[in-house]
Amino acid sequence: MKSRREFLINTSVGTGAFAVAGSLLGESTALAQAVGESAAPAAGHFHPKGKAPSRFTKEILERAKRELPFADQRDFEEFKRGFIAPMTERKVMADAGNVAWDMDPFNFLDEQDELDSVHPSLHRIGRLNNNYGLYEVIPGIYQVRGFDLAQTTFVRGKKGWIIFDCLVSREMMRAAWGLFQKHVGKGLPVTAVIYSHSHGDHFGGVRGVIDDEDVRSGRVQVIAPRDFMEHTISENVYAGNAMNRRLFYQYGVLLPVNPYGFVGQGLGQGISKGNSGLVAPSRVVEKDIEEFEVDGVRMIFQNTPNTEAPSEMNTYLPDMKALWVAENVNATLHNIYTLRGALVRDSLNWSRYINLALNLFGKEAEVLFGAHHWPRWGNARVQEVLSAQRDLYAHFNNQVLHLANQGVTVNEIHNVYELPKSLQQKWYCRGYHGSPQHNARGVVVRYLGFWDCNPATLIPLSPSESAPLYVEMMGGAAKVLARGRQLHEQGKYFHAQEILNKLVQAEPNNQEAKDLLADVFEQLGYQQENPGLRNSYLAGAYELRTGIPQGASPKSSGPDIIRAMSTELFLNFLGIKMDSRKAEGLSFTINLITPDNGEKFLIKLENATLTNLEGFLADAPDLTLTIKRSDLEQTMMGARELVDQIADGTCKAVGNLGVLKQLAATMVDFDPRFEIMPGTHPSRTQLLDSHAYEAVPGATIAE
Repeated sequence: MKSRREFLINTSVGTGAFAVAGSLLGESTALAQAVGESAAPAAGHFHPKGKAPSRFTKEILERAKRELPFADQRDFEEFKRGFIAPMTERKVMADAGNVAWDMDPFNFLDEQDELDSVHPSLHRIGRLNNNYGLYEVIPGIYQVRGFDLAQTTFVRGKKGWIIFDCLVSREMMRAAWGLFQKHVGKGLPVTAVIYSHSHGDHFGGVRGVIDDEDVRSGRVQVIAPRDFMEHTISENVYAGNAMNRRLFYQYGVLLPVNPYGFVGQGLGQGISKGNSGLVAPSRVVEKDIEEFEVDGVRMIFQNTPNTEAPSEMNTYLPDMKALWVAENVNATLHNIYTLRGALVRDSLNWSRYINLALNLFGKEAEVLFGAHHWPRWGNARVQEVLSAQRDLYAHFNNQVLHLANQGVTVNEIHNVYELPKSLQQKWYCRGYHGSPQHNARGVVVRYLGFWDCNPATLIPLSPSESAPLYVEMMGGAAKVLARGRQLHEQGKYFHAQEILNKLVQAEPNNQEAKDLLADVFEQLGYQQENPGLRNSYLAGAYELRTGIPQGASPKSSGPDIIRAMSTELFLNFLGIKMDSRKAEGLSFTINLITPDNGEKFLIKLENATLTNLEGFLADAPDLTLTIKRSDLEQTMMGARELVDQIADGTCKAVGNLGVLKQLAATMVDFDPRFEIMPGTHPSRTQLLDSHAYEAVPGATIAE
């Protein structure tokens, strides 16, 4: 039997850019000749410390050009098909006065045939995402593309237009509707809106075309998959602040559009910066398969829960032989694990629903279209794409677990797992949103969790505690820097980051070390085909060089989202916001009654833990609060303090009002700019120090 090391070495072929990088890490003649070469400053770089691609990075990108199927031009033929009119306004303003969308910065993707700081495959999808205008899918179905991360689709109904998905912001949806009406819409109204799933880039712009009165009056029907409202809110609330901060990295929020920075997001060019909203569904598709007419158009809905989103559905239009695949099938490998953070998705379940769609509808469908990218025409092409995407997600599940069952751990799987060569050669299976590396790790985490089964990693030291020990044992900062610089000059960037990260963790104020690690991150970023990986490396480099800018902050949730949040979800989030150390020794009970919707909650603070139970009330509470749910929403969104509503009689309070003051004193406002890279924010160090504890009572760490 092969040893574990032999197994790992013999199977560590990797995929994409990492595969090429791995082959360069060994000693070679080219490396020997190149020792001492360092990446030079880059003309046109957005950062004064920015570097040009090294010869090692260029070699990786050149190899990708040779090995990937650039001769296959079908995507370029399909993405142009049905073009009707461009959007002449390259820049769209938000209602608040800021720029909501600007396509001009992405012109360089079309103007330059080659970019030595961008993976050629990523450059290719960036060009395909520059489709900014109105397109006909088939007679009766139209799309406006390039207006946001996602796209919007219009289907001709008997009385008007049925909209599939509504972009991120109302300004962009309003602009898309205006372009559509100018060329095709003929002044007919919106008669229905269909939300394909519970992610914000597919419903946030709905108020650009309809409002609540349209739904109340019956003029417009809003249709969504089952559990849509629950998952629309809950997926992004409990860890929402952390997700927003991590999104800075995955989506390159701080990176300017530049060949050395942000070059697109794979699914689209980016996320619009307008106002997001939500109009609640008036009809929910509850059954697994459900057929009914929408404004005279026969539709068959297929619920696909726990695939790309926890609430999602495909839709087949049998009379048009058109299959809408929501975001379950795109021109890319999607995320099984998303870098911003979310529950790991079930790739085998995802594959099964694609397989079901293929066999229910795909055998006769003549066009495949969805929430991102461009359609595919002809039944053979439809079946080709569906079959390969089915196999793509099944392969992740099956082969990652195949390797895990042979002992490959979560800390090794990304260097061992490889997609079949046949899937690697299909453009619509390339990693423009998910990557083979982070998806493989996600599958292991889903089934086996974070632990690699080595007891030494069960209760590890925090990096700020372990890193000084590593640096000490490596001979101190000067030696680590010297070796890190040597590895960087040899193109051994993964090796360099391994030791330089230890030094930066040990000495957060060592700017020389941070700058060198930033140089390493930058080269790794240039090498990535996956935008999330590229953006994360480049964002890390940016913050190491500059610190965390104080001018950018994620938007807070709008009033539509707050209104859609359940009372239970709000109370659960209060339990997360509460600092339990400030609640030690406190104990009280609150009854909360919202008479306008008939809810009641038993709220208890005990053992430094805040809990709630819907449908129950305490017999002898310390405080009873009676407030309309519609008024409570003012407190939920921060518009009014609860004590002010008590003072003016909006909220009736019986009992000890002092417990509200006690509860408020335990709450913490989360910082949307918390530190990720060391030495950029002092509060994180203070937080870790305040939470430090000894794993074994009485044990100490030798200095």
